[in-house]
Amino acid sequence: MNKSIEFLKMIDGIWQTQIPDEVMARARRSLLDYLAVTCAGAEFQKDKLEKYWEFAEPEEGKFRAIGTGKDLVLKEAVFLNGLNGHALDFDDGTNSGIIHLGSPIFSLLLPLAQRYGKSVDEVLKAAITGYEASYTMAVSIQPGHKAMGYHATGTCGTLGATIAASYMLGFSDEERFQAFASACVAASGMLKVLDDGSELKPYNVAKTALLSLTALQLGKAGFKGHADPLGGRGFFRMMTGKEDVELKPVLLNGTYAIMKSYTKPYASCRYTHPAVEAAIHLRENAKPEDVEEIDIRTYDLAVSGHDHTDIPGSYSAKMSIPYATSAGLIYGKAGLQEFTEEAVKGKEIAALTKKVRVSADAELSRVFPGIQAAIVTIKTKDGVYTDRVDFPKGEPENPLTDEEFRNRYDGLMEYAGVDKAVSDEVFNTVYKENSNVDELVKKI
Repeated sequence: MNKSIEFLKMIDGIWQTQIPDEVMARARRSLLDYLAVTCAGAEFQKDKLEKYWEFAEPEEGKFRAIGTGKDLVLKEAVFLNGLNGHALDFDDGTNSGIIHLGSPIFSLLLPLAQRYGKSVDEVLKAAITGYEASYTMAVSIQPGHKAMGYHATGTCGTLGATIAASYMLGFSDEERFQAFASACVAASGMLKVLDDGSELKPYNVAKTALLSLTALQLGKAGFKGHADPLGGRGFFRMMTGKEDVELKPVLLNGTYAIMKSYTKPYASCRYTHPAVEAAIHLRENAKPEDVEEIDIRTYDLAVSGHDHTDIPGSYSAKMSIPYATSAGLIYGKAGLQEFTEEAVKGKEIAALTKKVRVSADAELSRVFPGIQAAIVTIKTKDGVYTDRVDFPKGEPENPLTDEEFRNRYDGLMEYAGVDKAVSDEVFNTVYKENSNVDELVKKI
């Protein structure tokens, strides 16, 4: 059977179905979170962006590169939105798909919505469909896909963003299929960008959004791809080493993909979060200065690439379970300030990080992804203290409250230097009836 047609028919069923109110409400929160994270990301890497402007001389245009205050040509806006949207590794995602969902999709949809005069609600419906496409593909090929060294945000995200935009722009079935075929050819994403102080993880999202735009342009122009770009020696074989891949159903376990996504309270890789939260729980009894050693047991996929104790900079710190856990124990939090270049160089946290050991636990590995747990045991001169966290704050099973989400949003916007009145206006515009995207993004 043609796997590509099977997949696209499933996704079309999502588009054709009335979106429940609670799912649309979740999508509004996802959009707001993306906007705040992207503004903060632009501030975080502003020095590098200045060098980018100087060398690349991006052409002025009509489309907002969010968080920069600049209106650029379409391709530049799409690319920079992706680069800034993932700069802090603070954007949403899912554990079962091992993928960041929103940043590639919104980075593409918002400039296109500006160009074609689309409303916020039209963007949200397309995004919900794109989330489902990215997630369904990711969960169908994980964890083997990750084991081969692929970053699903780049690979599966290219497919989801392309499909989302094709629906928002009213592509015909034929145009959508050919755009999808082009996206399958283009999809790429290397996990090695997480290692050894590399700062290129955001580039996976930036080029994903840009490649999705190019796939749309080729599909609209009538360039034809293979009749089954997923099958044979196509996408599945490239991404898993196997041709026979079982597609998971859409609405897996009865919920939309966007409802499965987490919102991060900690400014580090999601794999670090259970241990960070356990360390925060243990602060009352385990004083950092008294720690002799910290043992962390977690699921096997979280260990490789995240157990390092040599921390050359902020990007490395965000990927390190030992560093993030040490931040939780020392500061009682692991927000943006705990991962600055200045914070990373602190002697106290560097010394504590060296006392942490991370290992894979067979039982925790067995229950993943249903449970994404860590067990933290801290040995001090006065005793041994242990805590286990199965669902850290921000997971669908333990979501942020409305107040917690608003505090997160406000904090990110404040970090980005966005005036409070403007920040409030952006927040309200997402909930305003018949609001258009140009009105939304031109404020930031």
